[in-house]
Order: sequence, then C-alpha cells, then structure tokens
Amino acid sequence: MNGSSEQDNVHDHSDPSHGAGLGFDTRAIHYAFDSAAFSRAVQPPVFLTSTYGFESVVANDAAAAQGGRLYAREYNPTTEILEQRLANLEGAEAGLVVSTGMAAFGTLILSLLSQGDELVVHKTLYSNTVAMVEHGLPRFGIKVVPVDLSEPSNLDAAITNRTKLVYFETPVNPLSAILDIAAIVERAHAHGVKVAVDSTFASPALQRPLEHGADIVLHSLTKYINGHGDTLGGALLGDAETLHTLHETGLRYITGATLSPHSAFLILRGLKTLSLRMERHSASALTIAQMLDEHPAVSWVSYPFLESHPDHVIARKQMAQGSGMLAFGLHAGFDGARTMLDHLKLLTRAVSLGDTDSLIYHPASITRARQTIRKDAHMVSGVGEDLVRLSVGLEDVNDLIADLRQALQVL
Repeated sequence: MNGSSEQDNVHDHSDPSHGAGLGFDTRAIHYAFDSAAFSRAVQPPVFLTSTYGFESVVANDAAAAQGGRLYAREYNPTTEILEQRLANLEGAEAGLVVSTGMAAFGTLILSLLSQGDELVVHKTLYSNTVAMVEHGLPRFGIKVVPVDLSEPSNLDAAITNRTKLVYFETPVNPLSAILDIAAIVERAHAHGVKVAVDSTFASPALQRPLEHGADIVLHSLTKYINGHGDTLGGALLGDAETLHTLHETGLRYITGATLSPHSAFLILRGLKTLSLRMERHSASALTIAQMLDEHPAVSWVSYPFLESHPDHVIARKQMAQGSGMLAFGLHAGFDGARTMLDHLKLLTRAVSLGDTDSLIYHPASITRARQTIRKDAHMVSGVGEDLVRLSVGLEDVNDLIADLRQALQVL
C-alpha cells in the first residue's frame, strides 16, 4: 500500500473496528497505531512525561472525565497502544498493562474482592502467587480456597455465596499441566462466578481463554509476549466494565503499579514477532521433550503436546501448539538434578521463562536456599524435588540437545 488514505485506514486507532479481517500477525505489528498521528514515525514514540498540559480548564475537565488522562500513573500514549493491541489479539474489549505479572494479579484481586469474599484457585500456582494467596490475602480478610481444578466438578463443592472469582493458570507452572478452560467456566458461570485465567505460558499466539468462555485473562508480559528478557510487565484483559474498574480502582489508588513507557515500547517490539517465536519455541520444545522421554537417565517428562501427557487431548483442543515450557525428572533425584545443571555449557541456569535464551532451573534447590531466610518457603503442590523446569529458547535445537545429552551423561 502507498499514499495516506488506505494506509491510515488500516492503522486508524480511533476506529474500534479497524483491523477487522486482518490476520493475527498483521494486527500484532500494526493494530492501534496510526503513524500519521505521530509525525509518520514507523515505531510508536516513547512518551516520557509525568503529567499533561491542557489549553483550557474545559479541556482539563474533559480529560478527567475520560478516566485519568491527567497524570502518567494512569495514562500514557505508548502504554495505551500496547493495551489496545493486546486486547485485540486476545479478543477482549479492553486491556490494562501494569509493571509486572504479580502487579497484575494484585490489581485484579484487590480491585474485585473485599473483606469477607472468597477466591477459588487451582491447587498449583506460580510460587509468588502462592505466597500472596497464603500470606497476603488472608491479612485483608479474603479467604482463599485451593481446589484441584483438573476435575472441574470439584468447583461445585468449593463455591459458596461469598465466592467472587475462580483463578487458575493453564498451562500450569511449573509442570505444564493443562486445565480445561471451557469446562471450568461452565461450572463457575453456573454459580454466577467469574473466571480469570493466567495464560502466560501460552501467550495469545497459542491460546485465547476468552474464546473458551473465560472473563479475564492475565499475562506476565515479562515472558513470551516481550520475549527478550529485558523488561518486566503484566496485563489484564477482558470486558470494558471490569477493566474500567481495574484501571480506576486498582491502578489509580490501590497498587499504582504503572508500566513504564519504555517498557511498553519494548513489549510492543517483542509482540511483533510473537507468532514466529512461539512456533520456534514450540517446535524445539517438542523435539527436546521427545529426546528426554527416551533418555535412560530421565524418569518422566511433562510437555503438553507429547502424546504421553495426561492432558494431551485438552491441550490439543485449546492450544495451537505446545509452547516452549517443559518439565522433567531424573532417576537420580535431587542430587542428580543439581549435578546435571552444573554440567550444562550452553543452557543458562536462571529463573524466568519465555526468553530467546534457553533457561533451566531446579525449583527444589531454590526452595531450600530460600528456607535459610524464610522458614515458611515450600514447594508448590505437585512439584517434587527431582523436577527440572526448562524454558526452551530460540537457539539451534541440535545444539540444545547436544548440551543436554552431555550433561545427562555424567549421571
């Protein structure tokens, strides 16, 4: 395309229907950004301002009436583009981006739940979410009810008239178990309860929970959506009314967890290659999972698109590919995992996930180290001391396999 009119129609972020009929990758690159509105810059500018000036009191009043467009904690043009683009890719009406994934969880819970309310969660969660639901929320009078949501019918006994939200991850960190979104939603909605899904392990390129009936989607933008390991971020996506509450209550005066404009710019950059990266992450992870599944030193492997995975059928139903996350255990157990990790030469021993670099870590070692300063630190449900979590990066898969093989040979 050339000239201004046709090009600008594609990028016209004032029209909520723009992008209709365009593919996921096209929208990941172009949605919600009109270059004509920004001096023809191809990339969104980074607005480094803490406040905004207005030509009149009436204009100032109008900005306030639009919901916090007065101050950078609540509004920034760069972060707004990211919010609109993420919402479009997830099929949501609106979005809110915040400083981290944990800030997203805190904003969600502290905005929607009050003293006396109940939150139902899956029995296995990200370790820092576990810390918040076990130690943080009870201090505010919010009761947390852990449930095994791999059997959705368990919700029937867990939900009461005080239950305000059901929250879970899928794939579940760190085992990559898969929960049936549609089945859980059906049970929760039958009781009039909303459902929020952390879809960080999949990203909207592989899974869109709203399409399966979920009400809210949470992402740690730090992971696959940014994809380059150079900034933190979190997102909440869903219906406009709920997102207005999260913005006006959670971000404005409860958490104040604003995402920096530069981080928003970096995440927008990463988003442009999301599909390409997820294809490579997924293909390499499946190849590595198949190798580990046959290796004599490995006792078990958990990867959603392995046919041996207990949730394989559900994964194929609600995910386009298996993502780059896998977990495995060694016959040599705790000590063997530590020995193997110390012999790796290419894979990076590090927490986090979703980077271009392959990252591998041993949760039990981290937990034991934390127990020296926090006696209450413990492994999350279902995670044994032999478990090794691997985030498969974008390196040549043959090089990754060679590194794993040589490290496993010492066992």
